[in-house]
Amino acid sequence: MRHCNNATCSILLSLTTLPLWAQQPPAKQPQAPAPSLTEDRDPVRSPDAEQPAATGPVIRKESEGYILRTNVEEVVLNATVLEGSHIVQTLKRENFQVSEDGVRQNIISFQHTDLPVSIGLVVDNSGSMSRKRPAVNKSALDLIEASNPQDEAFVVNFSDEAFIDQEFTSDVSKLREGLSHIESRGGTALYDAVVASADKLVADGKRPKQVLVIITDGEDNASTLSLEQTIRRVQQLSGPVIYSIGLLFGDEMTHSEVRHARRALEMLSGETGGVAFFPKSMEQVDEIAAEVARDVRNQYTIGYHSTKPTTEPGFRRVQVTAQAAGMGKLEVRTRTGYYPATRVAKKTAVGGQK
Repeated sequence: MRHCNNATCSILLSLTTLPLWAQQPPAKQPQAPAPSLTEDRDPVRSPDAEQPAATGPVIRKESEGYILRTNVEEVVLNATVLEGSHIVQTLKRENFQVSEDGVRQNIISFQHTDLPVSIGLVVDNSGSMSRKRPAVNKSALDLIEASNPQDEAFVVNFSDEAFIDQEFTSDVSKLREGLSHIESRGGTALYDAVVASADKLVADGKRPKQVLVIITDGEDNASTLSLEQTIRRVQQLSGPVIYSIGLLFGDEMTHSEVRHARRALEMLSGETGGVAFFPKSMEQVDEIAAEVARDVRNQYTIGYHSTKPTTEPGFRRVQVTAQAAGMGKLEVRTRTGYYPATRVAKKTAVGGQK
Protein backbone atom coordinates (compact mmCIF):
# COMPACT_ATOMS: atom_id res chain seq x y z
CA MET A 1 0.00 0.00 0.00
CA ARG A 2 1.17 3.50 -0.74
CA HIS A 3 1.16 5.88 2.20
CA CYS A 4 0.54 9.57 2.82
CA ASN A 5 2.58 11.99 4.91
CA ASN A 6 3.83 11.15 8.37
CA ALA A 7 1.44 11.01 11.35
CA THR A 8 2.16 11.78 14.97
CA CYS A 9 3.12 8.58 16.73
CA SER A 10 2.77 9.37 20.42
CA ILE A 11 -0.38 9.72 22.45
CA LEU A 12 -0.48 12.77 24.69
CA LEU A 13 -3.68 12.37 26.67
CA SER A 14 -2.83 13.44 30.20
CA LEU A 15 -5.86 13.39 32.47
CA THR A 16 -6.00 10.64 35.05
CA THR A 17 -9.54 9.79 33.98
CA LEU A 18 -8.24 8.54 30.67
CA PRO A 19 -7.58 4.85 29.95
CA LEU A 20 -4.37 3.47 31.43
CA TRP A 21 -2.58 3.57 28.10
CA ALA A 22 -3.20 7.32 27.94
CA GLN A 23 -1.89 8.10 31.44
CA GLN A 24 1.73 7.16 30.79
CA PRO A 25 4.27 9.82 29.75
CA PRO A 26 4.69 9.70 25.96
CA ALA A 27 7.82 7.96 24.75
CA LYS A 28 9.64 9.15 21.69
CA GLN A 29 8.93 6.75 18.84
CA PRO A 30 9.75 6.76 15.15
CA GLN A 31 7.03 8.41 13.11
CA ALA A 32 4.71 6.09 11.21
CA PRO A 33 3.27 7.00 7.83
CA ALA A 34 -0.47 7.69 7.68
CA PRO A 35 -2.31 5.01 5.70
CA SER A 36 -4.34 5.83 2.61
CA LEU A 37 -7.18 4.19 0.73
CA THR A 38 -6.58 2.57 -2.64
CA GLU A 39 -8.99 2.52 -5.57
CA ASP A 40 -8.05 0.46 -8.59
CA ARG A 41 -4.48 0.44 -7.24
CA ASP A 42 -4.35 4.26 -7.41
CA PRO A 43 -4.16 5.79 -3.94
CA VAL A 44 -6.69 8.33 -2.75
CA ARG A 45 -4.55 10.56 -0.54
CA SER A 46 -5.62 11.40 2.98
CA PRO A 47 -5.15 14.96 4.29
CA ASP A 48 -1.78 15.78 5.86
CA ALA A 49 -1.78 13.77 9.09
CA GLU A 50 0.45 16.39 10.73
CA GLN A 51 -2.35 18.95 10.35
CA PRO A 52 -5.45 18.02 12.39
CA ALA A 53 -8.75 19.32 11.14
CA ALA A 54 -10.72 22.07 12.83
CA THR A 55 -12.80 21.12 15.86
CA GLY A 56 -16.16 19.71 14.88
CA PRO A 57 -17.24 18.05 11.65
CA VAL A 58 -16.95 19.80 8.30
CA ILE A 59 -20.45 20.72 7.21
CA ARG A 60 -21.47 22.19 3.88
CA LYS A 61 -24.79 23.88 3.38
CA GLU A 62 -27.47 21.62 1.98
CA SER A 63 -30.48 22.65 -0.06
CA GLU A 64 -32.92 21.01 2.37
CA GLY A 65 -33.00 24.05 4.66
CA TYR A 66 -30.86 23.10 7.65
CA ILE A 67 -29.62 26.12 9.59
CA LEU A 68 -25.86 26.30 9.22
CA ARG A 69 -23.31 28.94 10.13
CA THR A 70 -19.55 29.33 9.95
CA ASN A 71 -17.81 29.21 13.31
CA VAL A 72 -14.19 28.13 13.51
CA GLU A 73 -14.05 27.79 17.30
CA GLU A 74 -17.32 25.97 17.99
CA VAL A 75 -17.04 22.47 19.44
CA VAL A 76 -19.83 20.24 18.15
CA LEU A 77 -20.97 17.12 20.02
CA ASN A 78 -23.40 14.48 18.81
CA ALA A 79 -24.97 12.86 21.87
CA THR A 80 -27.24 9.87 22.46
CA VAL A 81 -29.24 9.87 25.70
CA LEU A 82 -30.43 6.65 27.31
CA GLU A 83 -32.73 5.91 30.23
CA GLY A 84 -31.83 2.32 30.88
CA SER A 85 -31.85 0.75 27.42
CA HIS A 86 -34.35 3.22 25.95
CA ILE A 87 -33.35 6.21 23.82
CA VAL A 88 -34.65 9.51 25.23
CA GLN A 89 -35.94 11.92 22.58
CA THR A 90 -37.79 14.63 24.54
CA LEU A 91 -35.00 16.65 26.16
CA LYS A 92 -34.43 20.39 25.74
CA ARG A 93 -31.28 22.49 25.84
CA GLU A 94 -31.80 23.29 29.52
CA ASN A 95 -31.68 19.56 30.39
CA PHE A 96 -28.00 19.34 29.36
CA GLN A 97 -24.79 20.41 31.03
CA VAL A 98 -21.42 20.38 29.25
CA SER A 99 -18.04 20.52 30.97
CA GLU A 100 -14.56 20.72 29.45
CA ASP A 101 -11.68 19.70 31.72
CA GLY A 102 -14.05 20.15 34.65
CA VAL A 103 -15.17 23.68 33.70
CA ARG A 104 -18.81 24.22 32.78
CA GLN A 105 -19.38 25.48 29.24
CA ASN A 106 -22.16 27.62 27.78
CA ILE A 107 -24.24 25.80 25.16
CA ILE A 108 -24.67 28.10 22.17
CA SER A 109 -26.44 25.78 19.71
CA PHE A 110 -28.77 22.84 20.14
CA GLN A 111 -30.72 20.59 17.79
CA HIS A 112 -32.60 17.33 18.00
CA THR A 113 -33.23 16.58 14.36
CA ASP A 114 -32.68 13.61 12.07
CA LEU A 115 -29.78 15.30 10.29
CA PRO A 116 -28.34 13.58 7.19
CA VAL A 117 -25.17 11.58 7.83
CA SER A 118 -22.00 10.82 5.88
CA ILE A 119 -21.25 7.16 6.58
CA GLY A 120 -18.14 5.08 5.95
CA LEU A 121 -18.81 1.33 5.76
CA VAL A 122 -15.46 -0.24 6.68
CA VAL A 123 -15.68 -4.00 6.26
CA ASP A 124 -13.11 -6.69 6.99
CA ASN A 125 -12.20 -8.59 3.83
CA SER A 126 -9.58 -10.90 5.35
CA GLY A 127 -9.55 -14.63 4.74
CA SER A 128 -11.57 -15.52 7.84
CA MET A 129 -14.52 -13.41 6.63
CA SER A 130 -15.26 -15.43 3.47
CA ARG A 131 -18.34 -17.24 4.82
CA LYS A 132 -19.61 -14.23 6.78
CA ARG A 133 -19.60 -11.59 4.07
CA PRO A 134 -23.02 -12.34 2.47
CA ALA A 135 -24.80 -11.82 5.81
CA VAL A 136 -22.58 -8.82 6.67
CA ASN A 137 -23.31 -7.17 3.33
CA LYS A 138 -27.06 -7.61 3.78
CA SER A 139 -26.94 -6.07 7.26
CA ALA A 140 -24.84 -3.13 6.06
CA LEU A 141 -27.35 -2.39 3.32
CA ASP A 142 -30.24 -2.75 5.78
CA LEU A 143 -28.53 -0.12 7.95
CA ILE A 144 -28.36 2.30 5.02
CA GLU A 145 -31.97 1.68 4.03
CA ALA A 146 -33.11 2.27 7.64
CA SER A 147 -31.28 5.59 7.79
CA ASN A 148 -32.16 9.06 6.52
CA PRO A 149 -32.74 8.86 2.74
CA GLN A 150 -30.45 11.88 2.34
CA ASP A 151 -27.51 10.05 3.91
CA GLU A 152 -24.45 9.36 1.79
CA ALA A 153 -22.05 6.46 2.24
CA PHE A 154 -18.84 5.00 0.87
CA VAL A 155 -17.51 1.44 1.06
CA VAL A 156 -14.03 0.39 2.17
CA ASN A 157 -13.05 -3.28 2.06
CA PHE A 158 -9.85 -4.02 3.91
CA SER A 159 -7.49 -6.91 4.60
CA ASP A 160 -3.80 -6.03 4.81
CA GLU A 161 -4.71 -3.13 2.46
CA ALA A 162 -7.74 -0.84 2.44
CA PHE A 163 -9.60 -0.41 -0.85
CA ILE A 164 -12.37 2.11 -1.49
CA ASP A 165 -14.77 0.08 -3.62
CA GLN A 166 -17.53 2.70 -3.76
CA GLU A 167 -17.22 6.46 -3.45
CA PHE A 168 -19.81 8.56 -1.61
CA THR A 169 -23.31 7.84 -2.91
CA SER A 170 -26.93 7.63 -1.77
CA ASP A 171 -27.63 4.89 -4.33
CA VAL A 172 -28.14 1.59 -2.47
CA SER A 173 -27.50 -0.43 -5.62
CA LYS A 174 -24.03 1.13 -5.98
CA LEU A 175 -23.27 0.43 -2.33
CA ARG A 176 -24.37 -3.17 -2.86
CA GLU A 177 -21.96 -3.45 -5.76
CA GLY A 178 -19.15 -1.97 -3.67
CA LEU A 179 -19.78 -4.45 -0.87
CA SER A 180 -19.75 -7.32 -3.37
CA HIS A 181 -16.02 -6.87 -4.04
CA ILE A 182 -15.11 -9.82 -1.84
CA GLU A 183 -11.66 -11.37 -2.02
CA SER A 184 -11.39 -12.59 1.59
CA ARG A 185 -7.65 -12.95 1.78
CA GLY A 186 -4.69 -11.56 3.68
CA GLY A 187 -4.35 -10.14 7.18
CA THR A 188 -6.32 -7.57 9.17
CA ALA A 189 -4.99 -3.99 9.01
CA LEU A 190 -7.94 -2.56 10.93
CA TYR A 191 -6.24 0.51 12.42
CA ASP A 192 -4.82 1.64 9.08
CA ALA A 193 -8.25 1.25 7.47
CA VAL A 194 -9.93 3.26 10.24
CA VAL A 195 -7.49 6.19 9.96
CA ALA A 196 -7.62 6.33 6.16
CA SER A 197 -11.43 6.10 6.19
CA ALA A 198 -11.77 8.76 8.89
CA ASP A 199 -9.50 11.10 6.91
CA LYS A 200 -11.64 10.59 3.81
CA LEU A 201 -14.87 11.07 5.74
CA VAL A 202 -13.78 14.44 7.10
CA ALA A 203 -12.21 15.58 3.82
CA ASP A 204 -15.04 14.59 1.45
CA GLY A 205 -18.21 14.09 3.52
CA LYS A 206 -20.98 16.59 2.75
CA ARG A 207 -23.51 15.80 5.49
CA PRO A 208 -23.79 17.43 8.95
CA LYS A 209 -22.88 14.27 10.88
CA GLN A 210 -20.14 11.72 10.25
CA VAL A 211 -20.10 8.04 11.18
CA LEU A 212 -17.83 5.07 10.61
CA VAL A 213 -19.32 1.58 10.84
CA ILE A 214 -16.61 -1.07 11.29
CA ILE A 215 -17.36 -4.76 10.82
CA THR A 216 -14.55 -7.19 11.58
CA ASP A 217 -14.00 -10.70 12.92
CA GLY A 218 -10.46 -10.51 14.18
CA GLU A 219 -7.61 -8.78 15.92
CA ASP A 220 -5.50 -6.28 14.00
CA ASN A 221 -2.33 -8.01 12.82
CA ALA A 222 -1.12 -5.97 9.85
CA SER A 223 -1.39 -2.22 10.53
CA THR A 224 1.47 0.25 10.51
CA LEU A 225 -0.32 2.29 13.20
CA SER A 226 -1.04 1.28 16.79
CA LEU A 227 -4.41 1.46 18.55
CA GLU A 228 -3.26 4.53 20.49
CA GLN A 229 -2.15 6.33 17.32
CA THR A 230 -5.45 5.48 15.67
CA ILE A 231 -7.54 6.85 18.55
CA ARG A 232 -5.49 10.04 18.65
CA ARG A 233 -5.88 10.61 14.91
CA VAL A 234 -9.65 10.20 15.06
CA GLN A 235 -9.79 12.57 18.06
CA GLN A 236 -7.74 15.11 16.11
CA LEU A 237 -10.37 15.03 13.38
CA SER A 238 -13.06 15.78 16.00
CA GLY A 239 -15.82 14.41 13.86
CA PRO A 240 -16.40 10.72 13.12
CA VAL A 241 -18.37 8.60 15.56
CA ILE A 242 -17.34 4.93 15.33
CA TYR A 243 -19.76 2.03 15.66
CA SER A 244 -18.06 -1.36 15.76
CA ILE A 245 -19.48 -4.83 15.15
CA GLY A 246 -17.07 -7.50 16.31
CA LEU A 247 -17.82 -10.97 14.96
CA LEU A 248 -15.66 -12.63 17.59
CA PHE A 249 -17.57 -15.88 18.02
CA GLY A 250 -16.42 -19.28 16.78
CA ASP A 251 -13.21 -21.24 17.27
CA GLU A 252 -10.93 -19.26 14.96
CA MET A 253 -9.49 -17.07 17.74
CA THR A 254 -7.89 -17.79 21.10
CA HIS A 255 -9.32 -16.27 24.29
CA SER A 256 -6.40 -13.82 24.34
CA GLU A 257 -7.03 -12.74 20.74
CA VAL A 258 -10.73 -12.25 21.44
CA ARG A 259 -9.94 -10.17 24.52
CA HIS A 260 -7.51 -7.93 22.63
CA ALA A 261 -9.84 -7.51 19.66
CA ARG A 262 -12.77 -6.69 21.93
CA ARG A 263 -10.74 -4.12 23.88
CA ALA A 264 -9.63 -2.40 20.68
CA LEU A 265 -13.17 -2.09 19.29
CA GLU A 266 -14.54 -0.89 22.63
CA MET A 267 -11.89 1.82 22.83
CA LEU A 268 -12.32 2.96 19.22
CA SER A 269 -16.07 3.30 19.71
CA GLY A 270 -16.13 4.51 23.30
CA GLU A 271 -13.63 7.34 22.78
CA THR A 272 -15.64 8.71 19.81
CA GLY A 273 -19.15 8.43 21.25
CA GLY A 274 -20.19 5.26 19.47
CA VAL A 275 -20.92 1.70 20.60
CA ALA A 276 -19.13 -1.62 20.12
CA PHE A 277 -21.41 -4.61 19.55
CA PHE A 278 -20.42 -8.26 19.88
CA PRO A 279 -23.10 -10.56 18.46
CA LYS A 280 -23.02 -14.23 19.37
CA SER A 281 -24.06 -15.32 15.88
CA MET A 282 -24.55 -13.92 12.39
CA GLU A 283 -28.31 -13.94 12.98
CA GLN A 284 -27.92 -11.04 15.44
CA VAL A 285 -26.09 -8.73 13.03
CA ASP A 286 -29.29 -7.52 11.34
CA GLU A 287 -30.72 -6.46 14.69
CA ILE A 288 -27.51 -4.62 15.55
CA ALA A 289 -27.51 -2.79 12.21
CA ALA A 290 -31.05 -1.57 12.95
CA GLU A 291 -29.94 -0.41 16.41
CA VAL A 292 -27.03 1.57 14.92
CA ALA A 293 -29.37 3.28 12.45
CA ARG A 294 -31.81 4.11 15.28
CA ASP A 295 -29.01 5.47 17.44
CA VAL A 296 -27.65 7.74 14.71
CA ARG A 297 -31.09 9.13 13.82
CA ASN A 298 -32.01 10.08 17.40
CA GLN A 299 -29.00 12.07 18.57
CA TYR A 300 -28.84 15.57 20.00
CA THR A 301 -26.37 18.00 18.42
CA ILE A 302 -24.84 20.37 20.96
CA GLY A 303 -22.40 23.21 20.27
CA TYR A 304 -20.32 25.38 22.60
CA HIS A 305 -17.34 27.73 22.63
CA SER A 306 -14.51 26.48 24.81
CA THR A 307 -13.49 28.73 27.68
CA LYS A 308 -9.88 27.84 26.82
CA PRO A 309 -8.08 29.68 24.01
CA THR A 310 -7.66 27.67 20.83
CA THR A 311 -3.91 28.30 21.04
CA GLU A 312 -3.65 26.17 24.19
CA PRO A 313 -2.58 22.68 23.02
CA GLY A 314 -3.39 19.27 24.43
CA PHE A 315 -6.32 16.91 24.71
CA ARG A 316 -9.49 18.36 26.23
CA ARG A 317 -11.73 16.04 28.20
CA VAL A 318 -15.45 16.63 27.58
CA GLN A 319 -18.30 15.46 29.79
CA VAL A 320 -22.00 15.84 29.02
CA THR A 321 -24.73 15.12 31.58
CA ALA A 322 -28.51 15.38 31.41
CA GLN A 323 -31.33 15.56 33.93
CA ALA A 324 -35.07 15.84 33.46
CA ALA A 325 -38.03 15.90 35.84
CA GLY A 326 -39.88 12.62 35.96
CA MET A 327 -37.01 10.62 34.52
CA GLY A 328 -34.51 8.36 36.20
CA LYS A 329 -30.76 8.40 35.76
CA LEU A 330 -29.84 9.43 32.21
CA GLU A 331 -26.73 8.21 30.42
CA VAL A 332 -25.28 10.55 27.80
CA ARG A 333 -23.00 8.99 25.22
CA THR A 334 -20.74 11.30 23.21
CA ARG A 335 -17.06 11.60 22.35
CA THR A 336 -14.75 11.81 25.34
CA GLY A 337 -12.88 14.88 24.12
CA TYR A 338 -10.95 16.53 21.33
CA TYR A 339 -7.71 18.23 20.32
CA PRO A 340 -8.02 21.94 19.45
CA ALA A 341 -7.10 22.96 15.93
CA THR A 342 -3.45 23.88 15.52
CA ARG A 343 -4.00 25.95 12.41
CA VAL A 344 -6.72 28.29 11.20
CA ALA A 345 -9.23 26.40 9.13
CA LYS A 346 -12.70 27.24 7.92
CA LYS A 347 -15.38 25.19 9.64
CA THR A 348 -19.13 25.35 9.57
CA ALA A 349 -21.23 24.10 12.41
CA VAL A 350 -24.87 23.38 13.01
CA GLY A 351 -26.61 26.37 14.47
CA GLY A 352 -29.84 25.54 16.24
CA GLN A 353 -32.04 27.12 18.84
CA LYS A 354 -30.73 30.24 20.50
